[in-house]
Amino acid sequence: MKKKLFTVMIFAKLNTRRFFRDKTAIFFTVAFPLIFLFVFGGIFGGKNNDTSFKVAVINESNSAFAKKFVTDANHNKVLKIDADSTTQAKANEKMTRGQLDATIVLPPNFGQQQKDSKYPTGQAQVIYTQNNQTAAQTLTAILQTQFKQINNQFVTTETPFTVSAKQTSTHSLSQFDYTFAGLLGFSIIGLGIFGPVNVFPELKKQGILRRFHTTPLRVWQYFLATMISQAAIGLVGMVIQFAVAIGVFHLNVVGNYFLLAAFLALGIVMILGIGLAIGGWAKNERQAAPLANIVVFPMMFLSGTFFPRFLMPEWLQHVTTFLPLTPVIDGIRLIATEGKGILDILPQLGLVGGWMIIIYIIAFRTFRWE
Repeated sequence: MKKKLFTVMIFAKLNTRRFFRDKTAIFFTVAFPLIFLFVFGGIFGGKNNDTSFKVAVINESNSAFAKKFVTDANHNKVLKIDADSTTQAKANEKMTRGQLDATIVLPPNFGQQQKDSKYPTGQAQVIYTQNNQTAAQTLTAILQTQFKQINNQFVTTETPFTVSAKQTSTHSLSQFDYTFAGLLGFSIIGLGIFGPVNVFPELKKQGILRRFHTTPLRVWQYFLATMISQAAIGLVGMVIQFAVAIGVFHLNVVGNYFLLAAFLALGIVMILGIGLAIGGWAKNERQAAPLANIVVFPMMFLSGTFFPRFLMPEWLQHVTTFLPLTPVIDGIRLIATEGKGILDILPQLGLVGGWMIIIYIIAFRTFRWE
């Protein structure tokens, strides 16, 4: 038994060395996921997650109050004023293109004091397109609150009913915290499926696997060696991703690192079984590539890789729960960003374990040395 395990470790070392000598493999396993990390990190990352609206402010009034309103709006963090949209036509063009959320129009009589009034009056207009209705309604509510504060300076009103906000001590996930687990899932797919699918047909073509078959090497030894090497390579790549996510995009990891590393390795090994099954069965790249795409794309778009599953219809959420990649991504998220322990991720562990048994039974039965 010791000799058999020694053979496994030798092949694991050979696979690892071969990987780090292959610049293309390093790019697609390490650099390519980092590109996605910087893209999604640039969109969702960073410390500032405050809500803001891109608007144009068109002032048709000459009153001092209107000019002060425009000045205050330019210093408001909630409003991002587009200085180039000075006319309604320009603002409409940018709203049509989706470059602006809405346009705030101050009519000619805005801020002027009427003859029978002791204070300035006026009604601002919020103009928006059909696609930006939700954003415009939120913006209108914000402006109503600001005008209410201004109105209280001129007119004292009673407020029988009010609302207050209270912050809890519970930590919630940022958009980037939620997305990062999906990006790790994307890395696992690339390493576990596309790696063997691209390598095995080439090894068969070169006759290398046929030569292995003439030795005492068994299929389980070759599989185990591949599992060890791919898990080690995958963990190295993910350590780099974590370092970038924490250092550049302020990812907040609250879970146990050892549990997270063990779960990541388990996820890599499970998904690797799919690559071993497809790559071991296929005689060449023409057979392997289409089958790999059929398996990968549903998981890539339905397992929460690039967008949350809770945005899907409820029936689709139930269906996608049982995809192989879904429990991997959910488990990573629960451990890394929610600080859950091993007892909390038992459902995910059960699904991963169940899929591992099914996948490797298929992989052992379909594997061909040539």
